[in-house]
This record gives sequence, structure tokens and C-alpha cells, in this order.
Amino acid sequence: MEKIAVIVGNGDLPVKFLESAKEYGIDPYPIGLFDTVSEKVKAHPNYIEMNIGEMKKILLYLLTNNIQKMVMLGKVEKKILFNDLCLDEVGEELLKKMPDKKDETLLFGVISLFRLNGIKVLPQNHLMKDMMFSEKVYTKTIPSGDENKTIKIGIEGARALTIIDAGQCVVCKDGSIITLEGIEGTDKTIERAYEYAGDNCILVKMARPQQDMRVDIPAIGLDTIKKIISIGGKGIVAQAERMLFLDKEECIKLADDNNIFIVGVRV
Repeated sequence: MEKIAVIVGNGDLPVKFLESAKEYGIDPYPIGLFDTVSEKVKAHPNYIEMNIGEMKKILLYLLTNNIQKMVMLGKVEKKILFNDLCLDEVGEELLKKMPDKKDETLLFGVISLFRLNGIKVLPQNHLMKDMMFSEKVYTKTIPSGDENKTIKIGIEGARALTIIDAGQCVVCKDGSIITLEGIEGTDKTIERAYEYAGDNCILVKMARPQQDMRVDIPAIGLDTIKKIISIGGKGIVAQAERMLFLDKEECIKLADDNNIFIVGVRV
């Protein structure tokens, strides 16, 4: 049976991976980074908890169990990560070689270390490609002609934002971009749009051109649907084949019940 290690952060995505692994007949080895990871993950018979700074310990665990593939899933809160960081000699050496302490720099340093030891880091949508957005309208409600013109402007704005790596989404209305995502995240961007423009706003979210699927795949899920509904929004547009659609059936039902659209677009 094929073995795949799972470096587990917070959230439900690691749970979904374990469910998919079972369907595919793959033996997963979840490695929790925090005590706050999902209880469903902790209940897995192969579950073990380690500190990300203990790179030697993690590598020995993988090599001892003959694991040559791994995937990194879930939210990794940098504040939590570094509050209780326990560096061993390998972790210390890795950190010294990093030019800075940016999340991306650290992640690629870890990936390089795994690769040097014969362990391949897989894309986060491995075994979950059916959860990616497709090019289609998912809901009973479809965008009007004017809304499609607004969506086109929103796509251009969101793509420009991703090129400079400032954010991944914009909120637009009536042919204008109302808010751009910054460091505050998607929810606050939606809330600000409501403050400026009221209801009937549209969220457009795009992936970065340089998006590395091994470390980060943007996603739309129930929380985003609920946030759009809470401001009386008109709908959500996401980039097809580059973004995860979490809890798809529940999201579509909730959107249909509230007369908003969900659209996947190829760009």
C-alpha cells in the first residue's frame, strides 16, 4: 500500500485528504504541528505530533517508515508556529541558511530539505482534484449581462492584484471595483465593500500566476458564502482549475436558498 505523509495544520482540509486517501487505498501518516489540529485527524491510527523545528526527527520518522511522498495541508499560523518552536540541529542549520523569515521562504526551505532526502512534496490538491473549481455556473441564479461586465472588470482587477502578490480578491459592483484585498484578508475586504457600496456586491477571487500548489491553494468555502450572504451580495466568482471549492454541495444549496450565484471562470 502506498504511503503518504501529511504535515497537518489547522482546518478541515487535512480531514478531507484523509477521507480521500481511504477511498484511493492509500495509507496516510498525519503529522500534526499543533495541539489544535482537528480531532478527526488526531483519531487516525497513524497520527503523531511533532514540532516543525524538529526537522531531524521528522526526517528520521519518514525515512524509517519508508515514506517517500508527502503533502502539506491546513492553516499554519505563524504566530503559533514560532511561539513554541523547538529547533534541533537540522532545524537550526536550515534557519541559518534562510535569507529571511518570510512564510514562503521558510516553506521552500523545508521543501528543499525534504527533496534532498528523497521525499517528494505533492500538490495540495493531490487525491482531491474533484474539489477544484470548474468552468461553469454552479447555481440556479446566473449573472445578468451587466453583472458579467462587472465580473470581467473584477477579474482584471484581481489578476493585477495577484501579479504584485498583494492579495487575491476584489469586490466589485456596477462596473466598478469597490475594494481590493490587502493584509486584512477576504472577510474584511467584503465588509469594507458593504460599508462603501451597500448590497449587490460581487466577490471575484483569482490565484497568483506563480501559485505553487505544493504550499498554497486558494479556496472558497461555506464561510465565504455566508459572508457574501450577510452583506446582501450578488455572487462569487472563482478561477477554475486553480482554486479549491470546499463543501461544494452545501455551498451550492446555501447559495441557491439565498439567490446568489457561484461561477467558476477560466482565465
